[in-house]
Amino acid sequence: MTCQPSKQPTILAPAGDIQSFLAAIAAGADAIYCGLKIFSARMEADNFSIEELARLTKLAHSKGIQVYVAFNSIIKEAETDKVLRILDKLARYADVDALIIQDTAMVSLAEQAGFKGKLHLSTLGNCTHPAGLTAAQKSGFSRVVLPREFSLDEIRAMAAAVPETMDLEVFIHGALCYSVSGRCYWSSWFGGKSALRGRCVQPCRRLYEQNGKKARYFSCMDLSADVLAKVLKEIPNISTWKIEGRKKSPHYVYYTVMAYRLLRDSPDQKNQALSFLAYALGREGSHYNLLSHRISNPLNHASETGSGLFLGRIKNPENPYFISREALLPGDLLRIGYEEETFHQIQKVTRAIPKKGKYFLAAKKGRRINKDTSVFLIDRRGSELEEKLSCLASELGEIPKITIKPLNSSTLGKRPADSVKSPGKRSGHGGKKQPDIYEMDVFRKHPPALKTHNDTGFWISANNYGIKAPPRAWLWLDPVLFPEEEKICQNYVKTALKKGAKNFVLNSPWQIALFDDPQRLNIWAGPFCNITNCLAVEMLKRIGFSGAIVSPELESKTLLSLPECSCLPLGAVCRANWPVAISRIAAPDLDIGKDFTSPMGEVAWTSKYNATYHTFPNWPLDLSSKTDELKQAGFVMLVNLFENIPKGIRMKSRPGTWNWHLKLL
Repeated sequence: MTCQPSKQPTILAPAGDIQSFLAAIAAGADAIYCGLKIFSARMEADNFSIEELARLTKLAHSKGIQVYVAFNSIIKEAETDKVLRILDKLARYADVDALIIQDTAMVSLAEQAGFKGKLHLSTLGNCTHPAGLTAAQKSGFSRVVLPREFSLDEIRAMAAAVPETMDLEVFIHGALCYSVSGRCYWSSWFGGKSALRGRCVQPCRRLYEQNGKKARYFSCMDLSADVLAKVLKEIPNISTWKIEGRKKSPHYVYYTVMAYRLLRDSPDQKNQALSFLAYALGREGSHYNLLSHRISNPLNHASETGSGLFLGRIKNPENPYFISREALLPGDLLRIGYEEETFHQIQKVTRAIPKKGKYFLAAKKGRRINKDTSVFLIDRRGSELEEKLSCLASELGEIPKITIKPLNSSTLGKRPADSVKSPGKRSGHGGKKQPDIYEMDVFRKHPPALKTHNDTGFWISANNYGIKAPPRAWLWLDPVLFPEEEKICQNYVKTALKKGAKNFVLNSPWQIALFDDPQRLNIWAGPFCNITNCLAVEMLKRIGFSGAIVSPELESKTLLSLPECSCLPLGAVCRANWPVAISRIAAPDLDIGKDFTSPMGEVAWTSKYNATYHTFPNWPLDLSSKTDELKQAGFVMLVNLFENIPKGIRMKSRPGTWNWHLKLL
């Protein structure tokens, strides 16, 4: 690669289209991350073709700027060959510096494709505790992107545990997801569009009703480290400051990069930097959890959390206008309303309006705008930025276009033949033959009367480390393990091992680092590991897992295909109260344990477990009618996850097959 990393934290800018990419260069970003038009966690952005990316990368490299490709979607089994071909083209034509990936299958695919750059583990990969960094490094990652939910103390704890050849990347600015990264299934559950595949429809941004009150209970303000950048700069092993925003405008990219360059390089110009952030057209900012002694809950309903800078509210639906909180310029882009509202629209400002001036909107036939509808400024092209973009566009135009040659399939790497085992030849832990099929019932605590012939599992987490599970029981680790919980969990595991425990289910691959000798135990990857293909299963086997429970988010075709190609025995979730979201925060005015209703009439509730809030729909996942198909496909374990249903919650009788009959977009 032609670029060398900066000695101080690199500022990593987002780019969702060519203009934003050029804006990042114009602002002086040290690195730029972007996605292709497929297999990206921001599929709603324009994104890039390989031809476009090849030329843009040449332009960036000529200015000493690195380019990373966010290839951070989970991959279905039938897609691995397609991914391999894309990676081959990327390796041959684009010369990008790194891939940001979520699915561990990408490690093998990148190697087979001959990709020579580095591999960064996306925040969607959910490496959330210090010991997990070593496991990630052994799996082929040179960098881990830390969760947005961390405090400065937790970032320090992770930084102190970084292996010698690894570094860390932290988010410093941009949109916050309600859920912990990699633990959101809301969009998929309610509509078949998976957030883990870049198709999130942002149900957390919508209005919900509870106790007769409608509010955006789950819609977060933006993260803004701003003045805390000075503290972040002092933490060792943090190589990169990341700005979120691949769906944002060039204006946003330009001014956020400019702001954090000042905060990094010229702290005495703090006020100028803060003015740039205020001018960047983002949501209101929050320090979130960065200051553990003064947490700033981003679920503050006193603020508007629509994307863009809030300008005002519609005054007269018959002839709609608003009084603008900011001066408007010709060419500014306005967003009227939230995306789920039927009258949501984008309009371009046609004339200059002073601050506190009245601006009338263009009439749209058949789309009456309600009174008090919010109006946001989402893009602006000032003369300074336009001039810089024009100059860079001219430079880009001088770089010759490339022609992608047809791919010779014989040059692609092949999966080792001995990595695929038929279900009948599969062997379990310790060489013992696996039973034909067995079921496991998993509980939060001992049920009052345990009448089951199935295996039993118990969730092991901070508020029930004292649970006395039988030695033969399966101990399930939480889907999220934060740094301060790691030592407690590790001590519990050691105690359980001394008492004869051998069966564990880990809900992040990196939790394997909590075990000194995993090969001596029966350790399975849990359903929150989001396993959707057999190459990911191969990675699990290499790092010490005995089996895997695949993602219940999958549609039937992919789900039923996995046992045939898997090198480990597989399980499937048969019945479950499945959380659509796992978060570290809750709105102050949301009643925990009480139902709330979506705009479409769907009912859900939120329960608190340890340091996280789990949101459940009031109808369970239920594939019990598909048991014969699952057995025939070769699954050897069927799992039932039981939750404590709060009093007053009425479970609904309806088909709970999730994406079984859908396509999983």
